[in-house]
Amino acid sequence: MNLETKWLEDFVALASTCSFSTSARQRHVTQPAFSRRIRSLEQAVGVTLVDRSTTPVNLTPEGQLFLVTARNVVEQLNESLGHLRGLAMANEALDIVAAHSLALSFYPQWISRLQQGLGELPTRLVAMNVGDAIHVLREGNCDLMLAYYDPYASMQLDAEVFPSFYIGQVKMLPVCLPDAQGQPRFPLEGTESIPYLAYTQGAFLGRSVRMLLKNDPLRMRLRTVYETAMAEGLKGMVMQGMGMAWIPDFCIRQELNDARLVPAAGEQWEVPLEIRLYRCSLVHKPGVEKLWRQMMKLPRDFLQA
Repeated sequence: MNLETKWLEDFVALASTCSFSTSARQRHVTQPAFSRRIRSLEQAVGVTLVDRSTTPVNLTPEGQLFLVTARNVVEQLNESLGHLRGLAMANEALDIVAAHSLALSFYPQWISRLQQGLGELPTRLVAMNVGDAIHVLREGNCDLMLAYYDPYASMQLDAEVFPSFYIGQVKMLPVCLPDAQGQPRFPLEGTESIPYLAYTQGAFLGRSVRMLLKNDPLRMRLRTVYETAMAEGLKGMVMQGMGMAWIPDFCIRQELNDARLVPAAGEQWEVPLEIRLYRCSLVHKPGVEKLWRQMMKLPRDFLQA
C-alpha cells in the first residue's frame, strides 16, 4: 500500500468541513488538486471513503471507520515532527520552478542581486518547460514559478489565484554568426532562403516568434533545419554556424559583446519579453509570504538581473 500523509490530512479536513471547496482552501491547494488527492487515497486503500452524491458530502461507513485511523496517524505524526523540527521551518528553502532558459542564464544573476537586498535566501530550483511548470504550480508542488509573462493569456492562470510580481523586461533577438566582414551570415533582409533554427511547436518562446512572423512574407524564406524547445539548444547550433535563431538577449550577452554573434536584422525584428515571478495565493507558506512582502519594499533595481 502506497499512502501519502498529505492525503490523510486532506481526508481529516474533508471529514471536518464536509465540503471539497472549503477543505481545499484550508489545505492551501486548488479544488481540482484536492479532489484528485482524495481519489488517490481511496484508490490506495481500495474502498470508497466519501459519498459524493449528497450535499454537503458525507463519509461512507468505510470512511467513518478509516477516519479514526487517519486522525490518530496525523496527530501522532504532527506531534513527532513538531518535536524534531523545532524552529527549522523558518529556514526552509523555497522550491522554485523556472523555464529552462531562465534557470540557466537568468536566475543565477537575479537571485544573487535579490539576496543583496534581502540577505541569504535558501532556494531549490528545478528547470522545466513552461507547460510543466504551470502544472506544478497549480498542483501546489512548488512555492514559486519564474516564467515569461504570456500577453495572449494562453497559460490560463487566474490572476487572483496566481498573482505575479514583475521582474524585468528582456527581448529575443534574431542572431547568427558573422561573416568575414563582420556582417550577419544569414541576414533577414534579402531574398535568399535562410536556414532556420526553430523552437518546437509547444515551446512558449516559439509561440512568441510565430506571432511576430504570422503575417510577414519573411516566414516563407525560413527553411527549418533544426528544432528544440530550449533556447540554450538553439544557441549551441547558432554557434556552430548551422543557421539563424531568435534567442533571449540575456543568453547571448557575452557572445554579442565579443562579436562572436551578430543580430541578423534590425530592432523591428526583436521580440519583447516580460519576466514574472508567480505564486499561488491559496498557499500560505511563511517563507513565501515573507519574500513577497520584502520584494514589495525593495527598490526596483534590486529585482532585475
